[in-house]
Amino acid sequence: MRARLSTALLAALAFLPALPAQAAPAETPELPDRIAATWRTDHLSVDERLRATIPKAETDRIRAAIRTAGLPVYVALVPQSPYLKEHGYDLPTLLHARIGQPGVYIVAVVSGSYWSDRAELFRPAGLRGRDLYSVRSDDPQDRDIVSERPAPSIVRTIQQASTAYDGRALPPIPKSDLDPPREERGMSVTDKSDRAVFIGMGVGGVFGFVLVLLIGLRRRRPAKRTRKQSGDEPPIEAWDVQLKADAKIEQAERALARLDKRRKKSTEQLDQRDDAYRRLDAARTLRADQPDDVLASAGALVLARQAERVASGAALQPPCFFDPTHNPGTAEVDWSDDVEVPACQQCAGVVRRKGTPRGLRVWSKSGLIGRKQVPYWTLDPEENPMVASGFGALSDDLPERIAARKEDAR
Repeated sequence: MRARLSTALLAALAFLPALPAQAAPAETPELPDRIAATWRTDHLSVDERLRATIPKAETDRIRAAIRTAGLPVYVALVPQSPYLKEHGYDLPTLLHARIGQPGVYIVAVVSGSYWSDRAELFRPAGLRGRDLYSVRSDDPQDRDIVSERPAPSIVRTIQQASTAYDGRALPPIPKSDLDPPREERGMSVTDKSDRAVFIGMGVGGVFGFVLVLLIGLRRRRPAKRTRKQSGDEPPIEAWDVQLKADAKIEQAERALARLDKRRKKSTEQLDQRDDAYRRLDAARTLRADQPDDVLASAGALVLARQAERVASGAALQPPCFFDPTHNPGTAEVDWSDDVEVPACQQCAGVVRRKGTPRGLRVWSKSGLIGRKQVPYWTLDPEENPMVASGFGALSDDLPERIAARKEDAR
């Protein structure tokens, strides 16, 4: 009897250490994985934290717009979070990489009572049409849509995507989806009195400034002229670009570390890892060899951003040709000599209005000894691989150009 009791006790003690391992909770999937898992069975994903707060009439209206869109539509409703603040712009692309189907991908985010959405339109291979951003820019009522409810802006985005997809006309927006027009109210007696006081103070201030300026000019004595050595100062953007590049390099390293930890990698994932390391190595080279050069820092930022996306399984995006420190170039615009270049939405809007974006500014020689800031694309492309390739916007061979230049330097 004692022998049986001892045997049972030893078996129980041997079993106990295994219990914590079996009871350990599974790791929570990342936001893109959670949304993609829902989209495989339902094209409307509502975060569980929002289900009790969104009226059924709102979700019913969104589902009706999804059914009548004429193209596949995927919609996610999520609350604002630190992840979205860092990756919100790329989330539609990350989701498309997981679903792999053409259509419009919409992520609607709520912060407090304010709703905003990020959307991308992905067409089948070879099918061309209008850019979603250009349709939004041409929609005069887009900015007047109410933001306290998710359905109005989502429904309008679906309509805009349908217009971009097949050219159908945009329907009018119901009045209930628009902010009420602001009424101009007359000024009260107190407001008029305050305005008179401020006008008097402003006139007196201008008069005093002119008087002081005239007295100062009269008392000024001739002095030896000194030439301002503006060419010795770094461009204004340099420090900011350097910090962004270093931060993005760290993010790319973490993304590659996560990919390396996967035990069973597919052939596609192995290719993604190699491509990501190729871009990351080029980014490190630029930061190490030319730490104070704004062009090198911007190139490092672009390459590190691409390395992170590739390592995460997202589609590769070209940089904005005009300013690679902007968001990626998701729009194609006509530039000089009928050349199309990728541009961010901000710069694309400027070009469509027949303007020239300010672009990334760098120092260039002006005259014999002077220097001035000019758009980077005005420099000699033979002297810098970033200029020659538009930071990879004109040709996706920037890592090879950097590696070749390093070999030539040796």
